[in-house]
Amino acid sequence: MIPFLDLRALNAPYDAEFQEKFKAFLEKGWFILGDEVRLFEEEFAAYCGTKHCIGTANGLDALRLILEGYKILGKLSEGDEVLVASNTYIATILGIRQAGLVPVLVEANLETYNFDFADLQMKVTVKTKVVMPTHLYGQLADMEAMSAFAKANNVLIVTDSAQSHGAKTSQGKRSGNLGDASGFSFYPTKNLGALGDGGAITTNDSALAEVVRSYRNYGFKERYVSAYEGLNSRLDEIQAAFLRIKLRDLDTSNTHRRAIATRYINEIKNPKITLPSWNGSEDHVFHLFVIRCKIRAHLCDYLKTNGVGTIIHYPVPPHQQAALKDYNNVSFPVTEQIHDEVVSIPLNPVMDDAMVSQVISILNSY
Repeated sequence: MIPFLDLRALNAPYDAEFQEKFKAFLEKGWFILGDEVRLFEEEFAAYCGTKHCIGTANGLDALRLILEGYKILGKLSEGDEVLVASNTYIATILGIRQAGLVPVLVEANLETYNFDFADLQMKVTVKTKVVMPTHLYGQLADMEAMSAFAKANNVLIVTDSAQSHGAKTSQGKRSGNLGDASGFSFYPTKNLGALGDGGAITTNDSALAEVVRSYRNYGFKERYVSAYEGLNSRLDEIQAAFLRIKLRDLDTSNTHRRAIATRYINEIKNPKITLPSWNGSEDHVFHLFVIRCKIRAHLCDYLKTNGVGTIIHYPVPPHQQAALKDYNNVSFPVTEQIHDEVVSIPLNPVMDDAMVSQVISILNSY
C-alpha cells in the first residue's frame, strides 16, 4: 500500500528534536507569543524575503486579518469586492466574507488552475478593491500579469499562499513576497506543516504589520488595552518551535517533490489521464500532484484496488457549497469540469524511487 500521505513518516526524522524542544518548552513555561514565535516570524520573513511575518492561528485567519487590517488603515471598506478564483479552497472565500467583504468569483483556466484572465477583466467593477490569487496545488499564479492588472485597476494584491511555501519566480522572489500581503497555512499536510494548526501573514507594509500584530491578539496595543475589536488568532509557541526545525529543510523537501513530479510528468503515459502543466521551474512546489480523468470514480476505485491512496482536491466547488447559498445559482463550467475530474496522487518527500515507479506503473496500466 502506498498511502496518499503518512504524517508519521513525514515527521519521524524530527522526532528527537521535537522531543528535546518540547521538554525545553515545558521547562521554560512560556506558552503564548514567546521567543519561539518571535524567532519563527523573523526566520520565515527572511526566508520569504519580506520585512514582516506575523504568526496566526491558521491560514483562514491570516487572510481575514490582512483584510481587516486594510479596513482599519482605510484602504478597504465594508462591502468592497475581492476577486477570487472560483476553484479555490473554500477557506479563501470564507476569509473574505468574515472580513465583511464580497467575494467575486472568477472562472478558472483549465491548464493552470489559476485565474482565467479574460474573465478576471470582465469581473472588475467600481467596488473592486482587491485581487486574491491562490497559488493552488503549489504553483504560483502569473504574478507579472497580476501585478500589471492590479496597477491598471488600482487594486491591492493579497495572495493565498497556503499551498505554496518556498515557490519562487524566475527572478528569485518567493511566495509570500509577491503582492501587498500574503496568507499562509501551516496545516500538518502542507509543505511546511506544523503538528497542529497554524498560519502566518507576510508583508513589506509596516503599517499593516503593526495593525494585524495587534488585531490577532484581541486588538491589544498594550496588555489588556484594546485599540481594535480584534481576534484571538495567535500562532502557538510550541508550533512555532516545531516549524523552526522544519523550515531549514523546506527547500530540500521541495526539490524532492519536484524530482518526483518530473518523473510523473515524463513517465506517466496514459491517454485517459491529463497531467498538470509545468515548465520545470521552481514556481511549483507540488504541494499536490493533481491529475484529471473523465472517469474519475472508476480511476479512484482502480487505484484503491491496487494499493495507491488518493484524495480529491476538491469534490465540490465553492459556488455549489450549501454554506455559500448566494452563489448556488451561478455557473462556472471550467471550474465544474475541474472539480469533476481532478484527483491527487501520492507525492511527498518520504516517497522513494520504488514507490514512485510503482505509482507510475499502476497508472500506465489503467
